Amino acid sequence: MKFLRFSINGEEKYGILENNKIYTINWIPFEDKFKETNEIYDIDEIEFLPPIYPPNIIALGLNYKEHAEEGWEEVPEYPIIFLKATTSLTGHLSPIILPKQAPNQVDYECELVIVIGKKCKNVKDDNAKNYIFGYTCGNDVSARDCQLVKDKQWARGKSFDTFCPIGPWIETEIEPTNLNIKTILNGKIMQDSNTSKMIFNPYRIVSYLSEQMTLLPGTIILTGTPSGVGYARKPPVFLKEGDIVEIEIEGIGILKNFVIKEEIKNI
Repeated sequence: MKFLRFSINGEEKYGILENNKIYTINWIPFEDKFKETNEIYDIDEIEFLPPIYPPNIIALGLNYKEHAEEGWEEVPEYPIIFLKATTSLTGHLSPIILPKQAPNQVDYECELVIVIGKKCKNVKDDNAKNYIFGYTCGNDVSARDCQLVKDKQWARGKSFDTFCPIGPWIETEIEPTNLNIKTILNGKIMQDSNTSKMIFNPYRIVSYLSEQMTLLPGTIILTGTPSGVGYARKPPVFLKEGDIVEIEIEGIGILKNFVIKEEIKNI
């Protein structure tokens, strides 16, 4: 089932996508079962929003062996965890904004995103599936100069506004451990891998994180990116104004965003 959040006529709603039709539902996420309404919209009528607004955005670094190697990093023994600001969230068909503070080395990263459905603490790997609501596509957009040179840590470079596109919807009925995953930049495939190549699979990730912190319903977890990122290419490839970035994951769909420059308004 594909759950999405959208806006129409200025009103935010939840819906289920079937055959390019959106069937509106009454739903308080994760608190109750949804109820169908009689409102139906064509997919072209609506404005996509991030399919969920998370209490936390947790992410993993270096979770594909080939990506660790292309960045001259050691393959991690344990998951490498970092956080992104919730204000970095944006949705399908929305812009990725090149920030005024760091516009020149902004990079793409295709990632499978886990959406937590129930409060989760100290769960085992083989029980983690029961705490996962579903999965969506994500792009862990990163300002590499902030991340790797200026700050030498990841918080700012990963957290500029619009640096966490997710969507277009949450798919609840897939097995996450063997899905093709791609980044397509202006029609060219830049990353092409499979989630089976993760060092730590989604169930191990949820279990491990739940041992460190309580995972609240709606929390999203970006599970790491495969090789092919822009900064590791020769010459490097960074996002520029006018680019179109697509994240495609088998069984879910395509998350599409366009790139613009930040316009600073005096306040």
